[in-house]
Amino acid sequence: MPDYRIAPMPEQLPPALVEKLLKVETATVGHSQHWGFMDRGIQPLLRTKRIAAAAVTLAIPGQDSTLLHHTLGLLRPGDILVVDRLGDDKHACWGGGVTVAAKAAGAVGGIVDGPCTDLTEIQDSDFPMWCRGMSPITTRLYNLGGTLNLPISCGNVPVKAGDVILADESGVLVLPRDEAEAIADAAIARQERGERTQDRVRKGEKLGDISGATKMVLDALAQQAG
Repeated sequence: MPDYRIAPMPEQLPPALVEKLLKVETATVGHSQHWGFMDRGIQPLLRTKRIAAAAVTLAIPGQDSTLLHHTLGLLRPGDILVVDRLGDDKHACWGGGVTVAAKAAGAVGGIVDGPCTDLTEIQDSDFPMWCRGMSPITTRLYNLGGTLNLPISCGNVPVKAGDVILADESGVLVLPRDEAEAIADAAIARQERGERTQDRVRKGEKLGDISGATKMVLDALAQQAG
């Protein structure tokens, strides 16, 4: 008897928060915190995309994609599907057909802790995907069970249904919903400061002088000489 454990679909993010998050680079958040980032082995298949939404969480065993196919019928416009492959790195659960179904449902992207397949079809669909590379060996409908919208692990990071996902060309970040807006505000402010710094460098100032790095080096050299 297969064991399926299915919880309700999570509350989606307010459009204003999504709009704010889409201004944030994951690398900017990485300047100030080191937690919440998925393993860098999970890479984007479309390099120029950035997505933000609440996570729909799925866990399916290695050779089976039965619950994934069922979940595609539950996805809503704006959802991100985050898939825990329970340690399997051989079977591709996500390919061209799943991509077409996810996009038709209005999902904004998918994240798989394992390989995908049908790269050209994913690219032709212009559907943002993050995964651990490609595999020609695919899953089947073996009806082995799985979980939907229960806590999972993806990229060595715990993910709960409804957690905020921010993903771009640098990687994937998971944020608690109640902290996401404050983190986004701080990141946007940092990005604005960075733009001003870059403008000063273009006008002739030295980055080490602006950041203080040059003073640190010169002070250290002076101490060594003394």
